Formats: sequence, C-alpha cells, structure tokens
Amino acid sequence: MDQIDSKILSLMHENARIPISEMSRMIAMSQPAVTERLRKLEEQGVITGYRAKLSPRKLGKQTTAFVLFKTTDCKGFAAFSEKSPEIVDLYRISGEYNFLMKVLSKTTESLTGFLDECSAFGFSTTLIVLSTAFEDKSLVTSEL
Repeated sequence: MDQIDSKILSLMHENARIPISEMSRMIAMSQPAVTERLRKLEEQGVITGYRAKLSPRKLGKQTTAFVLFKTTDCKGFAAFSEKSPEIVDLYRISGEYNFLMKVLSKTTESLTGFLDECSAFGFSTTLIVLSTAFEDKSLVTSEL
C-alpha cells in the first residue's frame, strides 16, 4: 500500500459516498485508475464494506457506557450479547474481566435494567460516557 492508497482510504473514511470523479481530482489521478485501486483494496480485504454512520441521539439512545464484564459462561454470555440490542460492540479481552462492551441505551434507568439482565451471567463495572473527544478515528494518514 502506498501514499495514494492511503489518501484514497482517508477520503473514503471521511465520506464513503464521495464520487470517484471528485476523489480522482483530489488526488490527481484518472477515474479508471482510482476505480482500479479501490477494486484492489476491496479484493485485498483492506476495504471490508461501506455503511451509513447513524446518530445514536437521533435514534433515542442518549446514554453511552463501556461495561467491563466477568463471567464463567463466556459462550452463554456471548450468545446473550448477540441478541441484546443495547450492545453495539463486544470485545473478548484479557485480564480480570472477560469482555468489554459498548452499550447504548435510552436513559440511565434503561441501562440499569440492561445491567440487571446481564447479572445472571456474572458481574460488571460500568463506565458512563460523559462526552466524546473523538470517535471512529481513521486508521490511515495521508500526506498528499
């Protein structure tokens, strides 16, 4: 991967709906060349998909929390987590806890209810997000 690929990825990260014509102007390449590079990045698995970025607040999810969870039933908890609409990210981690979850809920009261459901599988430590400095930071940097 070279600087041009990095610039393409950076532009795609900022706006996955950017037209190829605009991208090609920004990096001074022909449209077919940019299209071919995108195709190769997809084939190599560097680009794994395209999606819309949704606003949790606009969807009624006012509370964000990160929850450290410890369980002796990892498979059961993972299955429960897949079915739980509150959990948007689930990571298996090392250390005292087995899992780290990113949870979105309508209110702190609904978060409490969700945590009560989780307690059947083990115990948790909850960190409620007060503000977000940045999120979804780009994995690539480009200097074109």
